[in-house]
Amino acid sequence: MSVIFIISGPSGSGKSRLVELLLRTVSGMDFSVSYTTRQPRGSERNGRDYFFVSRVEFEHMASADEFLEYADVFGNGYGTARRFLTQAKDKGHDLLVDVDVQGASQLKEHVPDTVSIFVMPPDHKELESRLRNRGLDAEDVIQSRLERSSPEDHYNKYDYVLVNKRLEDSADQLREIVISERKRSSRQVRTVDTPSRTAFFRVARELTLSGLHL
Repeated sequence: MSVIFIISGPSGSGKSRLVELLLRTVSGMDFSVSYTTRQPRGSERNGRDYFFVSRVEFEHMASADEFLEYADVFGNGYGTARRFLTQAKDKGHDLLVDVDVQGASQLKEHVPDTVSIFVMPPDHKELESRLRNRGLDAEDVIQSRLERSSPEDHYNKYDYVLVNKRLEDSADQLREIVISERKRSSRQVRTVDTPSRTAFFRVARELTLSGLHL
C-alpha cells in the first residue's frame, strides 16, 4: 500500500531543499507537483516546481473533483492533483506531498494514515533572514509570511516536527523518518530535535523525542 508523506512549513523553513534531497536518496518515492494560480517566481519552471494554471482552470479542476486537496493561500489557489496518488499506487511507490496546514488537514481527513511532517527554522529571526535573503517577496508579503509562520497551533496536527537547524542533519532525519515509517504499522506523535529543546515543543500537547538524534 502506498504511504502519503506530507511535508509542511513556512516559506523559508528549507522544506523545498529537504524535499529535493529526500527524492535523491530514497527510492520508490514520487513527488506530487502542486497546481497553483500564482505567477512563477525566480527560476521556477512549469511542471517542475508547480503547474501554473489560470484561476478558471483551477476552479474547473476543483469542481471536477480532480484535487485530493486544495486551498487559497495569500490570495492564490494551490492544489494536489488526485492523479499523482493513483500513479504512485500503480507503481507501488509512496507519495510525497508539499502542502500548507490547510492542505495537510484536508489530506488527513481523506487519508487518515498519512504521515505528516512540519519543518520549521530554529527561530523567528532566522526565518526572517532566510525570507529576505532569497529576494523573492515584497516587504508586505514577507510581513504576512512572518505573521502566519508561528507554528504553535500546528504541533498537535503533525506526526513529526523537524527543526531545520543544519540542512545536512535535517535531511538525514527526514530520510530516517521515511524509512522508519515504511516499516511501522502504528505510530505515535514524535518530535525530531536535540534533547535540549524538548520542552519547547510542549505547547499544544506533550510530544516525545523519537529515537532519531543528531
